[in-house]
Amino acid sequence: MGFWTLLEGFLLFANALAILNEERFLAPRGWTIAELTGARRSTLKGQIIGLIHACQFLRLPLILLNIITIIVKLFTG
Repeated sequence: MGFWTLLEGFLLFANALAILNEERFLAPRGWTIAELTGARRSTLKGQIIGLIHACQFLRLPLILLNIITIIVKLFTG
């Protein structure tokens, strides 16, 4: 497993977090950013919710990284 494969894995993981629907999937389980207050943000659950929110916020850079990855894979095989 090379460095490029590891980067592709992180990109796929970020894509998976970016497509989670907050109203349909996260809210019934109590995983919304609105439910976090003060000290609860530093817990593991708070950190994961922050990561999910960041991936959803940065969808445009993720789209660009996906396009770059696809182009590189087309040329390198």
